[in-house]
Amino acid sequence: MTGQQRIRIVVIDDHPVVRDGLAGMLAAQPDMEVVGQASNGSEGLLQIEHHDPDVVLMDLRMPVMDGVATITELRNRGHRAGVLVLTTYDRDEDIVPAIEAGATGYLLKDTPREDLFRAVRAASRGEPALTPSVASRLMGRMRTKPQTLSPREIEVLELAARGRTNREIGKVLHVSEATVKTHLLRAYDKLGVSDRTAAVVTALTQGLLQLDR
Repeated sequence: MTGQQRIRIVVIDDHPVVRDGLAGMLAAQPDMEVVGQASNGSEGLLQIEHHDPDVVLMDLRMPVMDGVATITELRNRGHRAGVLVLTTYDRDEDIVPAIEAGATGYLLKDTPREDLFRAVRAASRGEPALTPSVASRLMGRMRTKPQTLSPREIEVLELAARGRTNREIGKVLHVSEATVKTHLLRAYDKLGVSDRTAAVVTALTQGLLQLDR
C-alpha cells in the first residue's frame, strides 16, 4: 500500500477453515496484512509477541486458552493491539466478560464482510466496534443510576460508537477536533471510564445511546 502502512493482523481461531477464510479475505484488502495465525490463545500470545500486530481477530471458545483469558493476559502485558472478538455467541455471559477483559470490539461471525473491514480499521485506531445486536444486548445490563450527559456529549459518543475518528466527528458537528476531545473527556469523567470503548459500552448499558436509529 503506497504511502500508508498496512494494518497488521493476527487471526486466532481453532477452526483452520475459518482462519484461512478470514486470512484470505483480510489479505485481499489493500490496507491490511495478516502477519500471523494461531489455533488457541496460548499460541496466539506467541504470535502477538513475535509480530506486534495492530489488531487481533479472536474467537472466544478455544481449547488450551480461551478468548477472554487471552484478552486478559494481553492487557496485563500492556500490549497495544486492538482486539476484535469474532464469535457465534451473543449471550450476555459471553459478551460482558470479553468487553470487561479489554476487547476493543465484539462481532458475530455472520457480520457482513464490509462491516468486518470497517471494524478492523476502527480497532486499529483504538475505537470501539460492536455488532448492533450485541449493542442491543448490552442495554440495561448495568443497574447503577444513569449519569447525565449533555446532548453534545451524547452526539459525540454516538458518532464514536459508529467508528468515526475525532476529526470526522468534528466535521459532522462543525466543531474543532480539540472540542471533540474535550467532550469525550467530560463524558469519560461522568461515566467513570478512561477510553472510548468503555465509554460507549457504559453509555449503551445505561440507555444513554441509541444506535438503532
